[in-house]
Amino acid sequence: MTQNVKSAQHIRFLRQPFQIVRDNFRAYLIINAIVYGLVITGMVAAMVFPNLGATQVATMEDNGMTDLIRSLINNPWLFSLTILGVNVTSGALLIVLPSLIVPFAGIAIFAYRAFTLGLALAPTTKIMAVAMIPHSLTALIEFQAYALLMFGAYILGRSWVRPATIGARNHRQGYVRGLQQLGWLSLSALPLFIVGAIWEAFSLGYLVPLLVQWLL
Repeated sequence: MTQNVKSAQHIRFLRQPFQIVRDNFRAYLIINAIVYGLVITGMVAAMVFPNLGATQVATMEDNGMTDLIRSLINNPWLFSLTILGVNVTSGALLIVLPSLIVPFAGIAIFAYRAFTLGLALAPTTKIMAVAMIPHSLTALIEFQAYALLMFGAYILGRSWVRPATIGARNHRQGYVRGLQQLGWLSLSALPLFIVGAIWEAFSLGYLVPLLVQWLL
């Protein structure tokens, strides 16, 4: 009996986020287009206007992010854990929490963040171009996790402002139901953050140095 209950819970955990995406597939595609489009726009902008990319890199130097990466890069598991913590915290602070207070606020905030991350990822040097070979997979995975959070923020905001879209009678009920769907999408984003963090740490620590030696 207990085993059957656990199996049902696992099936629901896997099925519920996909059901939410399927029911709102057009919005999901639009959110993805916004996220990846802004990242690519940031990368192109940094290549066309090198000062933009240089400013973003300097900001990372000033806030200690670059030094942190250097200190952890030879310890991939600790590096993975740090990346995971940074990504989850960023998602919570930039997307989820603002959206709990103001409808759709997290979408606007992270849209700007996606553009600035694109500036930092731009392959403006030969080493950065080589690093982006494996790091492009990191970006694909991690930004999909952020896209799921933004999608959840959209569902919450829409349910809050227009309760009828989620079958709720009033704004309070719409907020609660939207929050439940945001919760399911947040849970589905977590495995992506974990896989992305592990791949990022090991690829930067081991694969990128090998590629730099072979290709440059």
